[in-house]
Amino acid sequence: MKKTLLSIMASLLIVGCTSKPVMNLNDVYVPSTVTGQQHSIDDVQTAILTAAEQRGWSARVIKPGLIVATLSVRTHTATVDIPYSALSYSIDYKNSQNLDYDGTDIHRNYNNWVVKLSRSIQQQLDVSTQNY
Repeated sequence: MKKTLLSIMASLLIVGCTSKPVMNLNDVYVPSTVTGQQHSIDDVQTAILTAAEQRGWSARVIKPGLIVATLSVRTHTATVDIPYSALSYSIDYKNSQNLDYDGTDIHRNYNNWVVKLSRSIQQQLDVSTQNY
């Protein structure tokens, strides 16, 4: 009975720590404003920086059109490049620590963090359209 229980618990731990292929978001569309105008590159930069801060990422502008953001959660760290323009942005894996990255797969939480960051960027862009 104890062996069965230990086996089930071990299986649950293994399933709980599964990894997934690294998700890069490429050329995510930047919506136009309510008046139909395109956002400026500065608008997109501000949206990315604000969304990153809200999500707990530490972000800095490397040059116009490129932000590097790092998220640290407990002992885990993920760093992404975020190239952007007035028309789109991407979120690309750069490096990580303690996320079991093997060149292809990474801890499943990484992909969740990236998706949530992108959603927050989109929300910021939508919020900024309300100001026009």
